[in-house]
Amino acid sequence: MSPSPGSLVRRLCATATALAVVGGATAWTAMVAPAAQAATTTFTNPLNSSGADPYMTYYDGNYYEMTTPYSGPLTMRKAPTVEALKAASPVPVFSAHAAGRDHYVWAPEMHLLDGPNGRRWYSYYSAGTGDIEDQRVHVLESAGTDPLGPYTYKGMVFGANDWWGIDGSVVTINGRLYFIWSGVPTPQWAGSDPSIYIVALSDPWTVTGSRTRISTPTYAWEKQGTPMNEGPVALQHGGKTFISYSASACQGPDYKLGLLTLTGDDPLNASSWTKSTEPAFQRNDAAGVFGPGHNGFFRSPDGTEDWIVHHANSSSSQGCGTTRTTRIQKITWNADGSPNLGVPVATGAAQTVPSGEPAVTYYRLTNRNSGKVMDVQAPNTDTGVKVGQYAWNGKPWQQWRFVEAGGGYFRIESLNSGKCLDVNGASTADGAAVIQWTCHAGTNQQFEWAAVDGYFQLKARHSGKCVNVVGASTADLALLEQRTCGTAASFQWSRT
Repeated sequence: MSPSPGSLVRRLCATATALAVVGGATAWTAMVAPAAQAATTTFTNPLNSSGADPYMTYYDGNYYEMTTPYSGPLTMRKAPTVEALKAASPVPVFSAHAAGRDHYVWAPEMHLLDGPNGRRWYSYYSAGTGDIEDQRVHVLESAGTDPLGPYTYKGMVFGANDWWGIDGSVVTINGRLYFIWSGVPTPQWAGSDPSIYIVALSDPWTVTGSRTRISTPTYAWEKQGTPMNEGPVALQHGGKTFISYSASACQGPDYKLGLLTLTGDDPLNASSWTKSTEPAFQRNDAAGVFGPGHNGFFRSPDGTEDWIVHHANSSSSQGCGTTRTTRIQKITWNADGSPNLGVPVATGAAQTVPSGEPAVTYYRLTNRNSGKVMDVQAPNTDTGVKVGQYAWNGKPWQQWRFVEAGGGYFRIESLNSGKCLDVNGASTADGAAVIQWTCHAGTNQQFEWAAVDGYFQLKARHSGKCVNVVGASTADLALLEQRTCGTAASFQWSRT
């Protein structure tokens, strides 16, 4: 039976309300590489203390993860391992939300696509005025191929069509790009349930042609709490295309995943899609997992495994708020080529890390003169923030990994932000500030780690100068600079 007029608005407003609450002199010696460390072989969920509507990918040596921010900037976390990702902080990647798209910022995803400007990252997200009827899907384009951006706003995906929509994603089928989302037959709200739609794209932000509804809540398990189909995301394997989607109300424990399979030739023909009669992924009371849904998929670092990322609650009384956390687990494939998403695993249960994860060591870098460690000054994730020293407190912004840059040089990357140690403006002058900046191939982010007098000096490749504590200070918050290499203890560091 169809809901009464206005019930969709009431239902979605309830969701929106829940979300809202929601250094001695010695000659230079050979370069020393970081010590090897055995790879961490297991991890446990969750990946964060609050993280709804997650999307995740592995690219160029790092995992990247986005979740719903509810309001404020879109953020991304970056790290080379799952354990490091759990420690990393969300880094703002876009905050220029103009009026009309500055409320209810939901469900961001990032996809590497070919666009008019070449290969770029595109981030799709839902936002509006704060009135649920004004929710639309918007898209950002990166300046290059760094997932952290910077990004510029390209527009509302639907353009002049002005369709209501949330939870946008993309899929390429037979070389053609399509957009999928949760929508209704705007402006006919009365008697409508949020359903899964597909439309062709002429570029990553422009729809072309008519849309097609490929799934609407029909089974009882799609209508628990309220009828709902949302959060579509594609999964492809062995030449087949599947779309998972979230069903039923996120306010309750029966939020779950359904599955569509492309069984016909034309993705824009509704009859080409076959819906599974049973849920593909749902609550696991025995493991304390409730409302698992709004997922994404990603490949392991070596490309041999497929993984699901999703959110879930740890109590049947929790709903659409900030209690939802991000979890991941490996999926498998059935003999007929369909995905087996498995059963949600308990938080705290040990799982083997994704195949091909590298062995990564993070260090604290301690100044010989002060006994204090290299520390990113607050705010800790911003590009351009100065780096100084502070008493060791074990925080992620005091931990660094060495990434080989060739020729005996390393980039030194923060666990907290995923950004790199950098000499400001590539200056060659004495006194130039040492900051953190988005990692790149510039030589002002490349340093020798050279043994001297039982310690080490960090020598910038572009200038030949060394990282030093300004004024040889021993105080907390004293800043770092580059300066002509000297023999003083303030130029010398240890790594543990």
